[in-house]
Amino acid sequence: MRLNPVFARRLYLALLVESLERPNVPKLMEKTGWPRRTIQDVIKVLPRIGIQLVFVQDGIRHNDGYYQLSDWGPFDSQWVIDKQEDIAASIFLSESPLSGF
Repeated sequence: MRLNPVFARRLYLALLVESLERPNVPKLMEKTGWPRRTIQDVIKVLPRIGIQLVFVQDGIRHNDGYYQLSDWGPFDSQWVIDKQEDIAASIFLSESPLSGF
């Protein structure tokens, strides 16, 4: 199954946010290999497809903290988990950072 790479990237990042412990931009950059701006852009547009993230402030500086997925919106999270390898392949990742998830 091939998904549109832009759409797949959004689902993939949402899945990472849900599965990683205390996911912040640097951790997401490390897991995906994507530049900071790409991560920030994808986070910004997730609400447009119904996926809601919350930033949990955890520190003194305004950007200390991490993201939590609060609502998958119209998406079935189990379907996304089941299709994670297809999603990764759709965005040209050779190996999923979620392998063994």
